[in-house]
Formats: sequence, C-alpha cells, structure tokens
Amino acid sequence: MRDDVPQIFSQYRNRRVALLLFAILWFWSCESGQSDKTELVFWAMGAEGEHVMKLVPQFEAENPDIHVTVQSIPWGAAYEKLLTAYAGQATPDVCQLGNTWVPQFAMLDAILPLDSLITNSRIVQPEAYFEGVWKTNVVNSKVYGVPWYVDTRLLFYRSDIFENAGYTHPPQTWEEWVDISRKISNLDKQRYAVFFSLIFNDWQVPVILIMSNGGSILRENNCYGAFDDPKTVAALSYYIDFFRNGFAPRTMTEFANIYQGFENGDFAMTITGPWNVNEIRRRSPGLAGKWSTAPMPEKVHSNSVAGGASLVVFRTTEHPEAAWKFVEFLSDKETQIEFFNITSDLPAVRSAWESPQLQNDPEIRAFFEQLNTVQPTPPIAEWEQIAVKIQEYLEKVIYEQVTLEVAIQQLNREVDRILEKRRWLLENDLLYN
Repeated sequence: MRDDVPQIFSQYRNRRVALLLFAILWFWSCESGQSDKTELVFWAMGAEGEHVMKLVPQFEAENPDIHVTVQSIPWGAAYEKLLTAYAGQATPDVCQLGNTWVPQFAMLDAILPLDSLITNSRIVQPEAYFEGVWKTNVVNSKVYGVPWYVDTRLLFYRSDIFENAGYTHPPQTWEEWVDISRKISNLDKQRYAVFFSLIFNDWQVPVILIMSNGGSILRENNCYGAFDDPKTVAALSYYIDFFRNGFAPRTMTEFANIYQGFENGDFAMTITGPWNVNEIRRRSPGLAGKWSTAPMPEKVHSNSVAGGASLVVFRTTEHPEAAWKFVEFLSDKETQIEFFNITSDLPAVRSAWESPQLQNDPEIRAFFEQLNTVQPTPPIAEWEQIAVKIQEYLEKVIYEQVTLEVAIQQLNREVDRILEKRRWLLENDLLYN
C-alpha cells in the first residue's frame, strides 16, 4: 500500500465535510430568504384562474417581498369549496367572487370591508368603475369587493334578417322589439324572432325587463317579494307574450345548439353575454358582417344586469396590506388591458376601454354602452335562491300550466318563505352590518 493513501482519504473526507457544510449553509440561507417573503394565496375560478398566473410574475417582480400562489378552482365546485373553507377557517388571502356571492360572504363576516383601503388608494376609486357594477359590492353601505372584470347581457341580432324584414337598425324600444319580431315571424313561419334560454335557468331576461320598466323585485328592505308590483307584472307579461305570440320557441329541440340556430337563421335575436362574441366568430366565420350587438331595447330605461366577478380579501388573512397590493395590481389600467388580451374578459376599469382593442371592436362597443346603465340585483345572501324561483314559476306560465296571475302569487309566497330567516335576523338585530 502507498504511504500517502491515509493522507489522500483524509483530504477526501475533509472535502466531503466541507461540501456538506456548504450545502447545509446554502439550504438554510435559501430557507431564510424564502421565509422573509410574504406568502399570499389567491383563489380564482375557471379559465380566469389559469390565465391570471401569467400576470403573477410581473407583480412579484414589482413586489419582490411577496410571493403569490394561485389556486384555480372549477366554477362548479367553487361555491361549496368556499363555504367549506370558511367553516374550517381555511380561506385564501384574496379570492375571486361572483358579484352575486359578495352579499352572502359579507353577511357571514367572512370578507373584509375595504372602505379605508379604498380611501387611501391611488388606483381603486369608485368613479373609475361602472356605477351599477360597483354597487354589487356595496352591502349595508360598506364596500366588500373590487370589480375585476364585468359582464352583462344585451341583444345579439342578425342584421341581414332585419334588412329583409325592413329594419336597418336594432330595436331601440319595446314597441320596436315587438314590431320587428312580428315582421320576422311573418317572413317565415318556420323562423323564430328571438331565442330565450330556458334550459340553463336564464333568469336574467325577465329581471332585465323588470328593471327596464322601473318595476320592483323585493320590498320592505328586501324582506318580501314584490312581483305583484304593476310595473313588474307588465314586464313579465311582456316577456310571456313572446312565447304566446310564437315569437320565441319554448324548447331547443328544433335546433342542435344556439350557435347553429343563430347561424342557420332559425332565430334572428338572442340575449346573451360577451363571451359569445368570440364564440360566434370562431364557430360561424361565414356570418361576418351579417350580425351585431346592441343595448337592450328600452321601456322606461335601457337596463341590464350587472354581472362579472370581484376581488375580495378574506378576514382570516394575516397579510391584509400585501393582499391589497395584489388587488390594486389587478385593478391597474394596464393590467386590466393585458388581462382582457389574455382572456377576452371585459375590463371593470372604465379607462381600460380606451384601448384600441376595445374601441375598434364593433361588437364589443355595445357592451360599454350597456354597462353604463346596468343595475345590481338585490344585495342579499338569498338572491341565488330567488333567481332560480323566478325562472321556475315563469316556466310554468310559458308551458301554460298556470296563469301569470297565479304564478306571481305563488312566487311571492315562495320568496317570502325564502326570506323568513332574513326577517328574523333583522327583527332581532342579528344580521351583520
């Protein structure tokens, strides 16, 4: 054996020890560096949850002391997951909520009021948003969410069919809407004037008509149904007449889907949202120049529902300042434009609509006009249940199972029952304010 072998092994062992010590120190330094960062968890729904991840690196570059983990949740599972997380005190720091969900989580005291943060913000200010959409986040005079992207419903129409019926413009009043519907039906008895979705619990159209006629949905601090309000009855009767007169189909069985029906001219109008602009363009490129969009025809007003999603901060967060920084980042004009480019979700910030992508899109411009006149649905936790009942009872009238008068009586009783707990909480001063 060589005399220097023990020395070689000794040097080898020393190098191993040194490398091991270096690795340990490096690992500790990395761990220490990571622990200095504020960790935020953001829950977002559906495609938005996937696409918002593309914006996070920019936020983290601007805020190197904050790390954001995005969890994408399917819309179908989101509501139950949020309630389970609330019950288990495992809610995220920041979350996307559908606008109609905000009142319920505010009532549960699960999300933070943001008024003081908004007062000191240079980015998030009420006047920067569409008024009706902003109001969806106001519960008992406090602001609980910031609009992230917006949504509403308006008229999609076949301009070529309109021209054949003698109309060079979309209907601007309820009277014109009936007139063009009659003329289209007279052109071809196999063609419907308008398609209203019944199979997807599409309560929006009757609610839009109630709003447009200045009617009421609830009364006495949103504690009782008000569907017997004369203006509400008139709006619902107007809606039902589309089916009675054969202007609208009662089922979808006559065409494979709404896109094919719209392309084939099985119906000339429908009421839907912004996601269908690109969907129609993709599915039916041959319709280019033969269709467009327009604000809802007006009676007293040209109204529609204020939809979309908002950003909220959960009360359980340990990092409210960092959470608010992330909300402000997503609310910045340039971020809003970039998010639109990625998702086609309409910006909630009005100034973002100055971008050429939105200004120069003829089918999108009508949404900006309509968003200026949208109204929020009643800001109560029970709204989702009530919305389901509205469509349920109106379908009974559409299928001639009951008269509209009877349906309204039954609907009022059902809504009064749904709101029983709300009345009790208010009477006992237990409803969160």
